Amino acid sequence: MQVQTAPSESVSESPMSQIEAVEVEISVVLGRSVLPMSQLLRMGRGAVIPLDASESDEVWILANNHPVARGEIEIREDRIAITVTRAADVYDFMAGAA
Repeated sequence: MQVQTAPSESVSESPMSQIEAVEVEISVVLGRSVLPMSQLLRMGRGAVIPLDASESDEVWILANNHPVARGEIEIREDRIAITVTRAADVYDFMAGAA
């Protein structure tokens, strides 16, 4: 007597579909500022925080809060875009380099 088993019902996913399922948060850092807590607490809606950057400086591109690239800001019609210019240097980011 032979025992027959049902074929496995697990569906193997392709490696590409597994990669596409990963969510990554992308952030862009325009600049930094150091403020006393008392000044921060006094700020209200519409307050302006001065940054240590100019409009021609490169921005930091972060993936899940980890620096991965540098880029430039572009304004196209009514949209703001970031063009990747080079890989990020993590040590510059940690040191606060602009």
